[in-house]
Amino acid sequence: MKKIMLITTAAVATLISGCDTPGNNPLLEEFNTPHGAAPFDKIKNEHYLPAFRYGMDEGRKEIDAIANSATAPTFENTVAALDYSGALLTRTSGIFFNLNEAETNPEMQKIAREVAPLLTEYSNDITLNEKLFSRIKAVYDSADRSVLTPEQAMLLEKTYKDFTRSGAGLNEDGKAQYRELTSKLSTLKLDFKQHVLNETNAYVLTITDSSDLKGLPASAVEQARETAQKKGVDGWVFTLHQPSYTPFMKYAENRDLRKKLYVAYNVKSNQGNEDDNNETIREIVNTRLQMVQLLGYKTYADYALEERMAQNAANVNNLLNELLSASKPFAQKELAEVQACAKRHGADFELQPYDWSFYAEKLREEKYSISDEALRPYYKLDNVIKGVFGLAEKLYGITFKENKKIPVYHPDVRAYEVYDKNGDFLALFYADLHPREGKRSGAWMNDIRDQHRQNGYVQRPHIINVCNLTKPTDSKPALLTFAEANTILHEFGHALHGMLSDCTYPSLSGTNVYRDFVELPSQLMENWGKEKDFLDMFAAHYETGEKIPAELIEKIIASQNFLAGYASLRQLTFGLLDMAFHSVDKELTGSIADFEKAAIARTLLLPVVEGTSISASFGHIFSSGYAAGYYSYKWSEVLEADAFSVFKKNGIFDQTTAASFRTNILSKGGSEPPLELYKRFRGQAPTIDALLQREGFK
Repeated sequence: MKKIMLITTAAVATLISGCDTPGNNPLLEEFNTPHGAAPFDKIKNEHYLPAFRYGMDEGRKEIDAIANSATAPTFENTVAALDYSGALLTRTSGIFFNLNEAETNPEMQKIAREVAPLLTEYSNDITLNEKLFSRIKAVYDSADRSVLTPEQAMLLEKTYKDFTRSGAGLNEDGKAQYRELTSKLSTLKLDFKQHVLNETNAYVLTITDSSDLKGLPASAVEQARETAQKKGVDGWVFTLHQPSYTPFMKYAENRDLRKKLYVAYNVKSNQGNEDDNNETIREIVNTRLQMVQLLGYKTYADYALEERMAQNAANVNNLLNELLSASKPFAQKELAEVQACAKRHGADFELQPYDWSFYAEKLREEKYSISDEALRPYYKLDNVIKGVFGLAEKLYGITFKENKKIPVYHPDVRAYEVYDKNGDFLALFYADLHPREGKRSGAWMNDIRDQHRQNGYVQRPHIINVCNLTKPTDSKPALLTFAEANTILHEFGHALHGMLSDCTYPSLSGTNVYRDFVELPSQLMENWGKEKDFLDMFAAHYETGEKIPAELIEKIIASQNFLAGYASLRQLTFGLLDMAFHSVDKELTGSIADFEKAAIARTLLLPVVEGTSISASFGHIFSSGYAAGYYSYKWSEVLEADAFSVFKKNGIFDQTTAASFRTNILSKGGSEPPLELYKRFRGQAPTIDALLQREGFK
């Protein structure tokens, strides 16, 4: 579907100055802020709907001008002009939808529900516009591709496919049905997301007996005490947000309470109440199926994978099955090891899912004499950020400068100016790293404003990383777990993909790439988290300043494949479940629970706790962009393991290798086919060998 595109800040200002915009609306005024940053300090909820409506009105005028032009259609006056259209609307969308994920409230959620079908209608008005499509088709059929740049050729191909894959070739009845289905789907996805957020925020585990805290590290207890105080209750409060949930599951000795919290986390939106997602899932799956079958595809997977590196479901399933065969024997051995460890610690029962993290952590301490809590003092958040910025400087020569004059939407958010090695301004980077009730769970990267060139002007991007990491307490700074530090590296990889973009057209810049290619830069960055030379750059005790001891680094390296089989199986569970939902070729009518059970039966090692559900809160595939695409994480693991082998060979800070990765991957966005870009960097197609070797499966 055609993405609503953004033109330059200068062009936006020109457009605004020549129009009768609704008064006193900062979203419809020129942003007189450093680098044209969003004026978050001035924007109120009441500004969004007028800005959306006005932006759509202006966008329609631009589309009408292209579609009804009296001049013969050309690449520039039709395809490129379309890609640059929709400036005001896209600017508002970039701001609003980021905040609706990261700092929402009931009023914003109401606006989102109102505006979602309007935006879907706007998008459909573009792709179902017969005059516009006839001009695009004329360019597509007649263009001399030998005189187009690779990026122009890619944009032409992408634009034509976007229209045909969005109903442009349907008859009038078909177009009407397509409009109805896409509008319904946009609302269903919002419903799903909102249900999960409601359930996440609604639950608290309040503990009043200090003996129930046995085993928990002091950091978790202190966080829980402060959470209780903020909620105005006595005792200690644990929530379903990761910094609270994860340490409880790893360390709490009270098995009954571990079960209670585990069940609460895994029954989200599966409790038969107003936030239950089972019927929402059924409607999403069936609506997607109706939509793609209307377009001539058998399944949603067939439709989605047509525009992915994997190309088709057979290739995805082959990869998932190959990895399942490789990892399951290791996972079974690991389960036996953890079960034996549990018995050594007095457990005379079969391990349940709520036991896994607890006894796995005990086994890790036994085997490697290492734990999250032993590492946490060396992962002060500010130091981790400096380390990640330092890594970017070593690899790509870019530098970061915090600017507190740039408006932010919450006090937790930090804003940085990013400069290239020649001193040129490169991007704005926002970091929003701690959980709160207005933020959904997980971690992600967004672009508030993307990069492109137009009429000699280069618009630089505004990028944000959003996470849910351990917060500081009254007595300690934010001290992260090893996994949380890896999360920063992962999301920063996405940020680099956006910040280093050097493309001409908005729809091809930054992370506008195939879903199974987008995780390459992010997962690649995680590799440095296990390298001594990188850890020595920043990992120091938050109180003494002492560098992380060499023996601890050795333990990190030695333990990097700990429970790798189980971790692989977990990812394959998600991938297989996703493919099952989106490979149905007829209406889904039965129990969602039964469907899930059948889809993941081959990957399960532990019993399923009654009432729990993966699907009911599986936002990646039901409310985000990973439908028929969750396999991308494993697909990209193949790419990143293969790519990092080049860094390992040449040196993990080798600037020649980094320059090649920047030039051939990070700067190119989706301007050329991803396999061609990868082979240009690597010199050959990727193989699975490096991944199997690294995970210890080969």
